[in-house]
Amino acid sequence: MQKHLVDALTAASNAPGTALAHAALVIASIEYPRLIPEPYVAQLDGMGAAAAKAIATHVEDTGDRSTLSCVRALNAYLFQEQRFVGNRERYEDPRNSCLNEVLDRRTGIPITLSLVYMEVARRAGLHINGINFPGHFLVRCPDVGKRASGGLIIDPFHGGALLSEHDCRVLLQKHVGSEIAFSKSLLAPATRREIIVRMLLNLKRIYVHMRSFPQARNVTELLVALTPSALSELRDRGLLAYHLNDVTGALRDLQTYLKLSSMSEMDKEAREEHDQIWEHVKTLRRRVAALN
Repeated sequence: MQKHLVDALTAASNAPGTALAHAALVIASIEYPRLIPEPYVAQLDGMGAAAAKAIATHVEDTGDRSTLSCVRALNAYLFQEQRFVGNRERYEDPRNSCLNEVLDRRTGIPITLSLVYMEVARRAGLHINGINFPGHFLVRCPDVGKRASGGLIIDPFHGGALLSEHDCRVLLQKHVGSEIAFSKSLLAPATRREIIVRMLLNLKRIYVHMRSFPQARNVTELLVALTPSALSELRDRGLLAYHLNDVTGALRDLQTYLKLSSMSEMDKEAREEHDQIWEHVKTLRRRVAALN
């Protein structure tokens, strides 16, 4: 992992405001090392200006300045005029997690289409929050005219569909079954860092499934930088180093993981995992001893 990527993502995550594009383009540079971000930021700027014009025209034509009216105008611009669509056929394609490809190909997964939605809306003067909903990222537009209202819940993956609470319950059941009980807290606004971490976790899972271990390790390096207290990421970085025959890196991370994880109580599953990793460490130590 090139240190400048870690530095760039950390800076983008800590920058003032809520912008996500720069962080997303840093992530995309794992797949596209020669990626130049400026043209894509400029593209979002242009789309935001066009969306603002579309919303203003719609308001003028209808006389309806409500939040719902503005969201419908934004949806028409993004999903009818610009033809963004959820990639159902090749959902696991890593390009769906790369903002440059999502903008070029007009297709992606829920979180990247939501990111485009939020970035374009922000530039058009419309406030949109991300929702870190289990299994399927969503967005919400607060209803500025109704303080008690929770606002509009929107699904950019399905063409900007407006979801009721019942729809969200059905969506949760579809993606996670009975593992998680529905509560309104699942619809709380996500922080920028939470969104970035979820993008990284999605991409890491895809790379591991593809056995693209060098890329998966790079993603994990970024996760460790953003969530240094997450022992699972330290563990995974060590396991990926193990698969890549980086004995030094694997020993460093796995031994640190074993030390830190042993300080907390473990259930049966955690203890079994701990024992498996200890076996990996013993194998690595024998390998080092054989070289001396």
